[in-house]
Amino acid sequence: MRSRRRLTPLDRIVVTLMIGVPLVFVVLLVWLPALSSVALSFSRWEGFGGLSSIDWIGFDNYQNIATIYPPFWPAIWHNLIWVGFLFLIPTPLGMFLAVLLDKEIRGSRLYQTAFYLPVILSLALTGFIWQLIYSRDQGLLNAVLGTQIDWYGDPNVNLWAVLVATGWKHTGYIMLIYLAGLKAVDPGLREAARVDGASEPRTFFSIVFPVLRPINLIVLVITIIESLRAFDIVWIVNKGRNGLEVIAALVAQNIIGEASRIGFGSALATIMLLISSVYVVVHLRATTRGEDR
Repeated sequence: MRSRRRLTPLDRIVVTLMIGVPLVFVVLLVWLPALSSVALSFSRWEGFGGLSSIDWIGFDNYQNIATIYPPFWPAIWHNLIWVGFLFLIPTPLGMFLAVLLDKEIRGSRLYQTAFYLPVILSLALTGFIWQLIYSRDQGLLNAVLGTQIDWYGDPNVNLWAVLVATGWKHTGYIMLIYLAGLKAVDPGLREAARVDGASEPRTFFSIVFPVLRPINLIVLVITIIESLRAFDIVWIVNKGRNGLEVIAALVAQNIIGEASRIGFGSALATIMLLISSVYVVVHLRATTRGEDR
């Protein structure tokens, strides 16, 4: 039997640093702020006067959010619309583009780059780019339609305008994930289906798509979490007001806005954390079961 190599003191120092340094950053930058937000959600605090000025009020913030805070339920509804829109349009479109590019058509590298380019842009920059299309006076869309609609300012249409801009970015992201998954599918499965006389759509939905189950779970979790933490573009447009209320924008309004209600904003952030955690747990359980099988 091969003897195990004992770690030298230098090896132990290296291993300790490799584990300890990232762990310290995770604790300080992720877990400590998250737990602090959960704790502060049970308080009334404006951020002044130090920690001694914190007034612990129990579940009052949560009760007020659900009963006397008007933007909360519209924000929940808008986040649900965000999830549904991304699932129904950009996600299937990204999958369709991935299937086409997986066929190695002529110019596929160019198309892949063009479709993925919006992904590397921030949502804030995406909002500025689409301003050139949505501008009421000089926008491309109004010029084509012959209208004078304020696509970003009108509360009846601004949510859908922002969703289209977000979908433009999300499509390329989903395309890349599915393209990577399709490259890993065993070509023998498709060849066997072709020999059995299965059509291409039947082969994809009956054989290839089920094989992509881990990718589907990843896309599910990513889409839901991205929808829940939608912030950049709505903040750039109108700071999450006037028809664009979302939970993340409400958190920012209360914590860094003029009101500076840190306890109230922390309660909103905790609600968003709890909703996101449900889908993360579902994903982890499904992944663990898949590995056990």
